[in-house]
Amino acid sequence: MISIDASRAFRARTGRRIGVAAVAALGALAIAGCSSGQVAETATQEPAVNGTLVNLDNIAVRNIHIQAVEKGDALEPGQEVDLIFTATNQSPEVDDRLVGITSEVGEVTVTGDGELPAGGMLIVGTPDGVEDLQSIEEADVAKATVALSQPIRNGLTYNFTFEFEQAGEATVAVPISAGGAPRQDAGHH
Repeated sequence: MISIDASRAFRARTGRRIGVAAVAALGALAIAGCSSGQVAETATQEPAVNGTLVNLDNIAVRNIHIQAVEKGDALEPGQEVDLIFTATNQSPEVDDRLVGITSEVGEVTVTGDGELPAGGMLIVGTPDGVEDLQSIEEADVAKATVALSQPIRNGLTYNFTFEFEQAGEATVAVPISAGGAPRQDAGHH
């Protein structure tokens, strides 16, 4: 009987070891499987810029914002504010052109060349903190102003529709950025 009990004890220990090893292997696979196919959180982060962005076919429009300093309760109708953005043509072959920009808050006037050659860039306005955009090679520089027909306020966004000759049009909610203007003191309104 001793040999039978020893045999059972050996099989039980071996079975437990195999069971523990199998559970450990499955646990390792489960942990490894949890991260497979996942995108790192930082891979989808947007750049730290003042504005918003939109993609239209091969055109990427970035850092879209109204650059203005609000001195009262709102920026009032009759005032002009700058619309700032950068557009890049990501097509290696197809040229495009900014046809126009519209908004419900006022008439947008774009001055300068709106051409976007294949692989080229269009810089509209001068973002705060940038000294000279003329030094950027292969970039067209233009200016966009908005003659306000409605009051606009910091903290809100306003719809602007960008239209490109080839890429079409898209509407995006655009914020106001005071840029590098000094902060207002809460007690001095």
